[in-house]
Amino acid sequence: MLRIAEQATRTDTGRQRNANEDSFFVRAPIFVIADGMGGAQAGEVASKAAADAFDVDLPDGSPERLLRETIAAANREIHGLARTDPSRAGMGTTLTAAILDPEAEEVAIGHVGDSRAYRLRGGSLEQLTRDHSLVEEMRRKGQLTDAQAVDHPQRSIITRALGPEPEVEPDVQTVVAASGDVFLLCSDGLTTMLDDERIARLLGDATSLEAAVRALVDEANRAGGRDNITALAFRLEDPTAPAAGHAEGATLIGSSAEEAGLTSTEVRRRAAAAAAQSRREQLAAGGRPRRWRTAARALLALLLLAALAFGAWYGSRQVWFLGTDDAGRVALYRGLPYELPLGIELYEERYASPIQTAALPPKRRDAVTGHDLRSRSDAVSLVEDIQRSQGLK
Repeated sequence: MLRIAEQATRTDTGRQRNANEDSFFVRAPIFVIADGMGGAQAGEVASKAAADAFDVDLPDGSPERLLRETIAAANREIHGLARTDPSRAGMGTTLTAAILDPEAEEVAIGHVGDSRAYRLRGGSLEQLTRDHSLVEEMRRKGQLTDAQAVDHPQRSIITRALGPEPEVEPDVQTVVAASGDVFLLCSDGLTTMLDDERIARLLGDATSLEAAVRALVDEANRAGGRDNITALAFRLEDPTAPAAGHAEGATLIGSSAEEAGLTSTEVRRRAAAAAAQSRREQLAAGGRPRRWRTAARALLALLLLAALAFGAWYGSRQVWFLGTDDAGRVALYRGLPYELPLGIELYEERYASPIQTAALPPKRRDAVTGHDLRSRSDAVSLVEDIQRSQGLK
C-alpha cells in the first residue's frame, strides 16, 4: 500500500502579469491545479470554481468516475456563471487533477487544457498528459516539428477548456504508481519557460519537494516569467517496504552485536587502538611536514577560489541585459541573469522604463525576456529603440 510521503505547492504571479489566475486544491489523496483565462478577473473566478469543485466530500467510487463527474460539474458551474454575467462571457480554465488509490497503488489523472501532469521515476521524467492546444495538435499531425512547436507564436491557444461550452470531454487515465514516484502538476507558466530536462533536474536534485517547487518557480521567473506559474508535487512511499541496507553491511543491535563481539567495551577498545595506530603512522611519516603541506595546499586552494570569484565578479560588471522588473516594466540590468544559493543575485537593476513588457509586440518582447548578454552601449541602444517604437523619446 502506498501513501503520500511528502507534498508541496508553490504559485507565483510571474514577472509579466498583474494578477494570478492560477488556482489549486490539495487534500490528500486529491491534488488539483487550474489555470484561468478571461478578462475582468474572470479567469481567476473560473480557475477557483474548478479547484473548489473538489473541495467536497466525494462519493465512493472509482477515481476515474469521480474525476469525470467532478469535472463535468465544475464545467456546468463555470459555464453558468459566464452566461449570467456579461463581464465573464467566454471565461474558462484548464484543469489537471490527480487522485491516489493507495490500495490499488495507482494514480488516476483527469485533464482538460494545457496544464500538465508528470511523473519522475528513477531520474526519468515522463509527461502523462497531452496538451489540448492548437500547436500540440499540429505537432501530432506532423505539421510542426518539436523544435518549431516550442517557440510557435500560437502555442498559448488551447482547444479544450472548462467553461466555454455546456459540456466538456476530459482525458482520464490511470497510471501505475510505485514507491519513490514523484508526481508534478503544473500550469503552462512553468512548461513554456523550462524544458522537461531542466524540470527533471530541478526535481531530482532538490533536497525536498518544498525546495523543488520553489526552485521550479524561481527558475521559470529567471527565464522570463511570462505567465502565472504554479507547481504542485507529491511523493509516494510504501511504509511496509524494508529500508535499503548499507553497502558496508547490516547494522547490528543488542544481542546481535554482542554475538559478533561488538560490546560497548570492545568498541571503545578498538577505537582507541585505531587512534593510536594512526598517531604512530603520522609520526613515522613526519607529522609536522605533512601538516605544513596540508596547510599550504588549503591556502593555495583558497587563493584560487578567491581569484576565480574576483574574476567572475569583475566579468559580471562588464555585461548588461534587458529584463522585466517586479512591476512588469522593461528594465536594464548590469551583471549576469543568475541567482546563487542564499538569494545572492549576480545582477543589479540600473534603469526601469515606463513601458510594460507585456505590451510589446512578440519580437520585441522576446528581446526583453530572452536575457541575452550585451555590451552597455548595445543594451542602452535597444532600450532607447524600444521606447521610440512606443512613442517615447
